[in-house]
Amino acid sequence: MSPTHTSVRKALSALLFSGLLIGAVPVISTAQTNPGFSLIWGGSDRQPQKQLSYVLQYGTPKHLKERWRLSLGRQEVAMSMIRITLPSYFDGKIHAENIELRQAPKSRIFSLKKGKEIEVADVSVDPDNGVIEIIPAAPIPAGLKAEVVIDNVTNPSSGMYFVNCSIMSPGDEVPLPKNVGTWVMSFFRS
Repeated sequence: MSPTHTSVRKALSALLFSGLLIGAVPVISTAQTNPGFSLIWGGSDRQPQKQLSYVLQYGTPKHLKERWRLSLGRQEVAMSMIRITLPSYFDGKIHAENIELRQAPKSRIFSLKKGKEIEVADVSVDPDNGVIEIIPAAPIPAGLKAEVVIDNVTNPSSGMYFVNCSIMSPGDEVPLPKNVGTWVMSFFRS
């Protein structure tokens, strides 16, 4: 082969490889908006923090039609109220009429079903204090895998947001919220 033919071949292969890399960047950045797998996360030895899983439909900052699926997992006690606390720097918008509770499907990988809806008695959103309170019509039984689904969310600015969740149980003598865990949510401009 001539030296010209070899250099043209190298240049074409480099161009093809760089084109593949550039085409893959948006896919990589979009995939980073949903939680990954972590072995250890925060907390002290006696009281480790629990990182909750979530799914964002888009994960793009300031997206106007986002859907959040916030997993509560299975709880050892029944839930009569769910309180979600947003950080003080949260600048997104959430509306009470777009919040619902659902029984989570057994597997998101093998099932595309939405899950059975859980009837809600009251939902309140306090944007000034960053608090969302959800009261189901009947207490959610212990052991039932539930999730909070929020439609038409305006996502906050790029960054990481620690969204905390606590619950109250029916029949508690002293109604104190029990910490369920934290959704560590990331929003990146793609």
